[in-house]
Amino acid sequence: MTVISGPERRRRWSAGEREEIVLASFAPGAVVAEVARQFDVSTSLIYQWRRNAQQSGAMFVPAVMAEDEAPVVPAVPGADSAAIRLDLAGGTRVSIAATAPARLVLAVLRALR
Repeated sequence: MTVISGPERRRRWSAGEREEIVLASFAPGAVVAEVARQFDVSTSLIYQWRRNAQQSGAMFVPAVMAEDEAPVVPAVPGADSAAIRLDLAGGTRVSIAATAPARLVLAVLRALR
């Protein structure tokens, strides 16, 4: 437990600290209550930071570069292979071709939020 005395009674979190805590709370298998205990912060504050990050569009998720186990075979003959492949929870996979229009890519990524 941290005891803060003096005129400033509230704890201040830097943007870097907030980002670290929010990213830890979004990690696969993470439990917000455990993350809160680890960083000595209230769970409601973590949820507030997560909401703010998602609403501002400033939320970044760490990318993991993985070696392809097998080559991607285009669904349409003659089409380019996927440039972006997202593996989502539940085994769902979204692939976006390099030739996809930017507006379509943006719409898909916003829908996945």
